Amino acid sequence: MSDSDHGDVVTMSKRGQWVNRVEGEEELSQGYATKEEAVDAGRRLAEEAGTRHRVLDAEPTGVVTDEQDAADEDEGVIEVEDLP
Repeated sequence: MSDSDHGDVVTMSKRGQWVNRVEGEEELSQGYATKEEAVDAGRRLAEEAGTRHRVLDAEPTGVVTDEQDAADEDEGVIEVEDLP
């Protein structure tokens, strides 16, 4: 980390949870349930502090981490026991 990075907010996935890490001020770092929440909060935090905000995309793992997305994908699926 260079001096110019101090206070910058980095939004990233960490073991399946989205977090905002504040460079050089780890005590200000926070976790969020979704990427969208983390990005919004990270943008606001950086704006208030007058620093930069970066978003690091997560590597795809194939694991569904948002139950609502999984429920949306299941819409229209007929289970075998539902058939007459």
